[in-house]
Amino acid sequence: MIKKGARVKVLSGKDKNKDGEVIEIDRQNNRAKVKGINIIKKHVKTTKEKKGGIISKENFLHISNLTIIESKNKNKKIEIKK
Repeated sequence: MIKKGARVKVLSGKDKNKDGEVIEIDRQNNRAKVKGINIIKKHVKTTKEKKGGIISKENFLHISNLTIIESKNKNKKIEIKK
């Protein structure tokens, strides 16, 4: 099971064979955000607190496109190396 903080490798898509750390998980939709993977440009409107503009941020990936490289679970440590 993929959990927050686990290192994963991308199996398909534009970022294939890249790896990173899971920063957020959406269990309802079976999706995960991985640090530095699937970067999108988002146009943000200026508010009183924040400056607007075009920002880059990670977007969700389906968990079927990920495989665990290293888990931070205390009981189990999974390592897959080729």
